[in-house]
Amino acid sequence: MKAAGHCVALLGAALMAPQEAGAADVLATYSIQGDAIAEPLEGSRGNAVAGAALMADRQRSLCVLCHSGPFPNPHLQGTLAPDLTGIGARLSEGQIRLRIVDMKHLNPQSIMPAYYRLDAGERVAGAWRGKPVLQAGEIEDLVAYLVTLKD
Repeated sequence: MKAAGHCVALLGAALMAPQEAGAADVLATYSIQGDAIAEPLEGSRGNAVAGAALMADRQRSLCVLCHSGPFPNPHLQGTLAPDLTGIGARLSEGQIRLRIVDMKHLNPQSIMPAYYRLDAGERVAGAWRGKPVLQAGEIEDLVAYLVTLKD
């Protein structure tokens, strides 16, 4: 549990620079079906190349703070969350999308932040409360990249 608390502290520290407030903070509506969000958040699929760059960005997406996988700088990757190697073979596009949008929908005890909610919870830095961590297009870029990780 100490390691999980450490990850939450890292995420809280990293979430100190929110995006500009405004119309971009209005979330797209989506439908959860079982353990997935089948349709892209704003109707269009993302760009896998942009998703790969965002995945490796420790200050923006924060993914590699906790996750490891086939990403640059393996010595800087986390070990607290599942390895994402082969995630595209294990989960569907919709399942990956829901896990990024709001993992807490599936597991309320998850330390993974809800990346596309305005009420992300008490463990979020004050400057980020009321703002999504990522915008819909960024979520779709990550999904487009992660579904390519087949092995």
